[in-house]
Amino acid sequence: MTTPIRTVMSPARYVQGKDAITRLGEFVAPIGSKPLIVSDDVVWGLVEQSVTTSFESADLRIERVGFGRFATPASIDELVETIRGTSADVVVAIGGGSAIDAAKAAGHLAGIRWVSVPTVASTDAPTSALAVVYTDEGEFIEYRFFPRNPDLVLIDTQLVANAPVKFLVAGIGDALATWLEARASARSHATTMAGGLPTQAGTALAELSWRIIHENAFSALAAAEDGVVTPALEALVEANTLLSGLGFESGGLAAAHAIHNGLTAAPQTHGLTHGQKVNIGSMTQLVLEGAPRDEIEDFVEFTTRVGLPNTLTEIGLTVDDLDELTAVAEAATVETETIHNMPFPVTSADVVAALVSIERLSRSIRSAKGLPEPELYVAGH
Repeated sequence: MTTPIRTVMSPARYVQGKDAITRLGEFVAPIGSKPLIVSDDVVWGLVEQSVTTSFESADLRIERVGFGRFATPASIDELVETIRGTSADVVVAIGGGSAIDAAKAAGHLAGIRWVSVPTVASTDAPTSALAVVYTDEGEFIEYRFFPRNPDLVLIDTQLVANAPVKFLVAGIGDALATWLEARASARSHATTMAGGLPTQAGTALAELSWRIIHENAFSALAAAEDGVVTPALEALVEANTLLSGLGFESGGLAAAHAIHNGLTAAPQTHGLTHGQKVNIGSMTQLVLEGAPRDEIEDFVEFTTRVGLPNTLTEIGLTVDDLDELTAVAEAATVETETIHNMPFPVTSADVVAALVSIERLSRSIRSAKGLPEPELYVAGH
């Protein structure tokens, strides 16, 4: 039996700030001389001028390929062929989490380096050494793990401020789970995505992310509504992206993300952001843990005020959708899922019971605190 190890993983360099994208070429040049940019048409329309000027100043070529909606096996394989066909030595993904994940997976398969340039702070995926792979319909297939993290993560906070605020809210949902899952993983001495036991650093960064979010979320969201960069927005972007990224990867995942993965199998939830579904996972994890009442009340109040769902209604489901809830629970508890990092056994029946219970529980807390009633989500696609 091998002796357990503790380990931390991180990107080689993290760069964040207003107008940081205007310096992308400066940071990419030491990594590779023949970059391939992966970006959809909408994002490219926003950044083309800045990136082109930056790359030209660094004597880098401008070669771009578009990207669809999800990181699917087919889209990853297609990107590998494009990398080989263009003789690229570094792939630079500019956009959302799926484009970044596809670039990581394709860069690994093609044997080149990769760079993450998120244009929203909606997930903690950009910093990690893994990719989440989906079907064309957005159902979770698998995690793919890589031997290293991105060589560079660069995030322009002005682009984040200019983006729809719903993406920043989604990032809060994804990042709040980081501490809840890291503390559960620490209690159970679980193996993290980094391939070892949690470190003090990974767990502490997860908690720091939680604290910064609670201190800055409302001020940051107000700034984003006005499209301006403030210290609160900078703090929230760092919490959503860097701290949550390091925290989940080296601190550990548990029930919240497993339940998210299960929820992708329910058609009613299609169209919701990753962070919205993760927040339902966090709420369900708190119930599974038997968390103290005041902790659950605080979570429901905070996430409601931020604009995240904490009831089934808000993700298009009801307590009577037992077939769907059972399918979600069964997918969340397959042998390979991170829900088994909880410090106690969790069955699919436990997950169904917890999912059913969050509806009445959240509604009662919202009512007692004078918060809005949940609105039914209807999947548009």
